[in-house]
Amino acid sequence: MIPAVSFIGHHDSGKTRLLSRLIPYLVDRGFNVGAVKHAQHLTASDAPGSDSALLAGAGAEPVLLLGESSATLRWTRSPEEGIERLIDRLFPDCDFVLVEGMKRGPLPKIEVFRRGRELAREPLAGEIDVLAVITSDRVAAPDGTLVLSPNDLPGIAELLETELL
Repeated sequence: MIPAVSFIGHHDSGKTRLLSRLIPYLVDRGFNVGAVKHAQHLTASDAPGSDSALLAGAGAEPVLLLGESSATLRWTRSPEEGIERLIDRLFPDCDFVLVEGMKRGPLPKIEVFRRGRELAREPLAGEIDVLAVITSDRVAAPDGTLVLSPNDLPGIAELLETELL
């Protein structure tokens, strides 16, 4: 299986911001990195009536939406086809796949935490097993839980290497 980890956290906790800084750091270290953005309420990226929707409706699967400098692959997924199988299928040349979201999924998890307007908000660590909590805030993490700064890209990379490779 391709090594993968879910970066989880409350809404607006800084997950995307962290990953957008961590990915180039890992790439600069020589790693091939894939990314998955879990979108709970995903809608098709091609509008009803579009050519790609018509091709899919005609039975083509998968359908590749090919642009000048980007592409989107669309297919119908069985709920039984888990994230691990999808990662193996779609990211065979990657050293790591970083998943944003899927806090209830089967992958190991790293929590990104930032206190928001809800001052009572606390980390998910404790109710969800995590490898580490990444935060600039002072938090009460469960005993033995590693706490790292979001600015500690070398420490986060070392955690990924140690836990996943």
